[in-house]
Amino acid sequence: MIVVDTNLLVYLLLPTPYTAQAEAVMDKDADWIAPGLIHSELRNVFLGAVRRGDIGLNDALFLLDRSIELITVPDKDIDGSAVFSLAMQSGCSAYDCEFVWLASDLGLPLVTVDKKVLRAFSNLAVLPEIFLSRVSL
Repeated sequence: MIVVDTNLLVYLLLPTPYTAQAEAVMDKDADWIAPGLIHSELRNVFLGAVRRGDIGLNDALFLLDRSIELITVPDKDIDGSAVFSLAMQSGCSAYDCEFVWLASDLGLPLVTVDKKVLRAFSNLAVLPEIFLSRVSL
């Protein structure tokens, strides 16, 4: 099980230069978990793609449904105070720190390409290529 951020899920669902890498992460560990916030972030990303004409509305709705199948959202409340503290200490957004908090709380790696998160939380956050290079137990 790994915590993934919105970027990695978008890379998996939309054709990008990083799609093959996201698919490889999924092949290595298909048990992806994220805070419920990921659904709002995905709606925003896909809305932008529709508005730019990159995908159609039906495609966006399909991808939103597909994302629900790929991601587990834990049945637990996010600790807002802890998220706020992480954001204040790191300079990262509160949105990003929800993913960080979840990874920390569950003792899981956060697989992300977000440079700011990677710098601020090098103890938890890992690039996909680093995750892929790790030996599975």
